[in-house]
Amino acid sequence: MVNWLKQVLGKGWEVTPAGGLTGDAYLATKENRRLFLKRNSSPFLAVLSAEGIVPKLIWTKRMENGDVITAQEWLDGRELKPAEMQRYQVAELLRKIHDSSELLHMLMRIGKKPVTSDEGFLYITGRLQQLGIAEKHASVATAMSYLEQMLPVTRHQQQVVCHGDLNHNNILLTNEGHLYLIDWDNAMIADPVIDYGMVLKWYIPQSEWDDWLHQYGISMDRELVERMFWYLLVDALHYVCWHSERNEFDKVTERLRNLDELNSYIKTSILL
Repeated sequence: MVNWLKQVLGKGWEVTPAGGLTGDAYLATKENRRLFLKRNSSPFLAVLSAEGIVPKLIWTKRMENGDVITAQEWLDGRELKPAEMQRYQVAELLRKIHDSSELLHMLMRIGKKPVTSDEGFLYITGRLQQLGIAEKHASVATAMSYLEQMLPVTRHQQQVVCHGDLNHNNILLTNEGHLYLIDWDNAMIADPVIDYGMVLKWYIPQSEWDDWLHQYGISMDRELVERMFWYLLVDALHYVCWHSERNEFDKVTERLRNLDELNSYIKTSILL
């Protein structure tokens, strides 16, 4: 793959893997020029670049084998640290994404359809049944019961473009202090609480949820918290399935602990 990319770029370019789970990302350097290359990025990338949400898209090339190579500006910076997720810049960036009609229209044009909570519930139920996980772990059975009880409050919500994998590793802080949200492979049209609920639960002290949401542009209420924990349960169950399928039992145990924590909060603070 590296040699092939060198041929695409031309003489004088050095190409090295840039890491990542997929192995499809590369750094290309030539004298003082640097590019971030990725194979088969979403066509959504062009709009994200135009909106200033990801680093600038330089060019896109479709290869004879059907692969698409994108080249983005390489920026000096680092991943955001967990404690830095409390920055109001993160809330403002998320609000910009969720409010963007351009992003929503583009995602719909490339075939994405809104994902409803009912569809999510049926999907995770099917996966758990297929793997026989609910019978093995009481916490999973409890979580499924809570999902069913809380499902009505998740219906008929505004649906926007969501990143779908909001963690500090996916936010780039440049040396100039600008934030970019990268890795859009899980982008969806759904309830925005999927994104900001993840940030609140895993990065923001509960005593500061009101302040963070105010910066985002909304107020916290009981219904929001219920929706937030509903989607957190779905996310935790998804990873229990994902790690189970890969026989990563240490990771399964870790996710089950997260599930226990979520179940406990729902029992004592939501389903009173």
